Amino acid sequence: MSFDFSAFWGALTSEAFFRGACITIILSLLSHGVGILVSIPVAVIINRGGGFLPGALKGIVGILRGAPTLLQLLFVWNALPQFFPIFREPWFTPFLAAWIALSLNEAAYQVEINRAALKAVDPGQEAAGEALGLSRFQIFRYITLPQAMRVAIPPTVNEFITLLKITSLASVISLQELMSTASRAVSTTFQFSEYYAAALIYYLIMVYALVYVQGKLERKYSWDRSRAETSNDPGVVQRAMALMRRA
Repeated sequence: MSFDFSAFWGALTSEAFFRGACITIILSLLSHGVGILVSIPVAVIINRGGGFLPGALKGIVGILRGAPTLLQLLFVWNALPQFFPIFREPWFTPFLAAWIALSLNEAAYQVEINRAALKAVDPGQEAAGEALGLSRFQIFRYITLPQAMRVAIPPTVNEFITLLKITSLASVISLQELMSTASRAVSTTFQFSEYYAAALIYYLIMVYALVYVQGKLERKYSWDRSRAETSNDPGVVQRAMALMRRA
């Protein structure tokens, strides 16, 4: 059977596929944003160690990382309403269920990325900040976090790309994202190559746009050691003090 280019082009330019791609990217952005916001304080607490809270958080992260993403989606969509009647209301949509499940899943992986990035910062930088009279929050904001970002950006963007593709699993809870739209079209026309190829083009465009953004971010936050050693660079702590005075 020959490839039907008219069907392929029709799918590629259709409103349904474009809407499915928009749902995919919006779900990915929202889930990843929540995951990052949750993961930073959790990573800081776990890195400090000792006590009940770091151990409990580490256990929760382990469970979320160990459980399949598909299982988490089905649990949030099907089991959560059984435990909490409030989730039986009409406002609890497949999109919201996918957002909750993917945000939790993403936060678990992002915690490990942020933990490694925070540990990569030389402890001497924090000691220098304390010697200059900076508070713990100021040290974290102006010294630790900017340096940790340089380490965390590449794996964070890679994790986001993975999340973008994982959103296709949300089709099992009836979310009409890109993959679900393609599968529904295939089930009625049986033109597998044409519609899946159109979905592939959308995914490739989104992924390589993110790869481009990743390269920009890496260049922006890269640390040129040779330039720093040969110039009158005041150092991270001194720049932090200047930023603090300006803030």
